[in-house]
Amino acid sequence: MLDNDLYKARLNKLEELRKNNIEPFPTSYNKTHSAVQAVEQLTKIETTSCENQVKTQSISIAGRITRFRKMGGTTFIDLKDQSGHIQLIFRKNFLESSYQHVRLLDVGDWLGAVGPVFRTKTGEATVEVHEWQILSKAIRPLPEKWHGLTDIELRYRQRYLDLISNQKSLDIAILRSKTIKLLRQKMDSLGFTEVETPVLVPIPAGASATPFITHHNALNRDLYLRIATELYLKRIIVGGIEKVYEIGKVFRNEGLDFYHNPEFTMMESYQAFADYEQVMTMVESLVHDLALNLTGDSKFEFENNTIDLTPPWNRLDLREAIKSASGIDYLEHLEIEHLSETMRDKGLDTGNQTTWAGLMDKLISLVIEPNLIQPTFLVNYPVAMSPLAKKSPQNPLIAERFEGFVGGMEICNAFSELNDPVDQRIRLEQQESLRSKFKNVELDRLDEDFIVALEHGMPPTGGLGLGIDRLIMIFSSQRSIREVVLFPQLKS
Repeated sequence: MLDNDLYKARLNKLEELRKNNIEPFPTSYNKTHSAVQAVEQLTKIETTSCENQVKTQSISIAGRITRFRKMGGTTFIDLKDQSGHIQLIFRKNFLESSYQHVRLLDVGDWLGAVGPVFRTKTGEATVEVHEWQILSKAIRPLPEKWHGLTDIELRYRQRYLDLISNQKSLDIAILRSKTIKLLRQKMDSLGFTEVETPVLVPIPAGASATPFITHHNALNRDLYLRIATELYLKRIIVGGIEKVYEIGKVFRNEGLDFYHNPEFTMMESYQAFADYEQVMTMVESLVHDLALNLTGDSKFEFENNTIDLTPPWNRLDLREAIKSASGIDYLEHLEIEHLSETMRDKGLDTGNQTTWAGLMDKLISLVIEPNLIQPTFLVNYPVAMSPLAKKSPQNPLIAERFEGFVGGMEICNAFSELNDPVDQRIRLEQQESLRSKFKNVELDRLDEDFIVALEHGMPPTGGLGLGIDRLIMIFSSQRSIREVVLFPQLKS
């Protein structure tokens, strides 16, 4: 709760600054060095000078005040910018009349300072302030424990306070930016073309998920936030761009947990003349290269496990993996009643699943996923779980589909894309039939225009959906998606 006395005291200081013709919110400031650059410049001079005490040329620095210490006619201030911290020293004999206004500064204020950098007797690099300027007066104090903000709810709701107080959170935000930048560079180097597809769509298709609905007034029609970019990207393959990708937000009206946020970031890519085997090779190479560029190593610690992203990753046949873990051969239980009964006999929770595909998904999450700590591709899913994937030539009940797992969580989903429009229509009509029967079950939808596009001919294509948020979770060793999304959705 805000202390009104502290708030009023800061407002009084704001008023006093203005009375002394000091603008507390100037329009700009000429910053020449970051905190790290200032220290580096001093260190460089020290390595080439024979003198015991050296100073740099005058520099200009700016950041947020994080600490105050007053000693007679001298005031020490710690300043923090994005690169780190540096100490400032304000001396009355240097600053003369402006020194009296230093008392109007507070922890949390943004400050600019000009002066040379030297090293104090204690060895700390310090800016000797000859000029200073307040850049923004903070009229609300930082939380009392800003230097180690631990209230998780407050950290997520007021992420700006989290970024101020927790270096780890700042590092993750920067890591996320670097990851997406590197991902783009890698995809571009592989010959993919980045495109943009609609966020507001008339049919929320391309995945089994519940959409968010909105209304367009001018068109007088309901629209949906996209749940996937797949069907539009495959239209572009039909149009003749042979390698396409998009990085962007998708939206699914689902629950909140460690792995799920209703809006999340995905990269979807589609490559003509490729199948899921080629996509597998691309994924393991892509993720491995990202790790090397971001962390300098293909190995890292994640929840007390040393994970190695070096290709080739392990490949497990889904049917054999389930048989090994549970003794259940799902091809012998193709009716939901039989599979459900068998799972209960094995002591497995069947939940409230009303479709065979949903029950299979539950079975996989119970007996397979938690054990996939090292990078693993789970391959060859049932066609009933994969309405957009091509059937295996060896078994028409199996689809050429894989999901990639690291640290016990799914990071990607990929297919040899179904390009037979007749088969695709049949499968999506089956999804619509199930959706009519089971009102609250997440199922895919029939998009008539997409079928028309396929009827014009789509070449063999390998498709991929890669979860950016979960990739950041892996690279930053975080178990909760809320740690890697700057502004996650929260309960009221």
